[in-house]
Amino acid sequence: MTKKILTFTFVLLAVTIIAAQNTSDPETTNKVTNTVTQTGISLGSVIAVVTSWDRNKSLLWAIIHGILGWLYVIYFAITDR
Repeated sequence: MTKKILTFTFVLLAVTIIAAQNTSDPETTNKVTNTVTQTGISLGSVIAVVTSWDRNKSLLWAIIHGILGWLYVIYFAITDR
C-alpha cells in the first residue's frame, strides 16, 4: 500500500513540474515558475501528508503534518513502526 502511495505522489509531483514548465515564451515561463514556487506546496509537505495518512488515516492529522512538512518527515523516519 505504501509503495502505491509513494509512486502516486512521485508521479503527481513529476507531472506538476513538467506542466509548470511547458511553455515557449520566456516571460510566461518566468511568471509560471514564480507562481509555482511561491504558492505551491513543498515536497516535504506532500511526503508528510502521504505518510501521515498512511499511518493515522485522519484528515486532521494529515493537514497538521502537512503544515509541519519536513519536521514530520524526519520524525516519521525516526519512529517508523
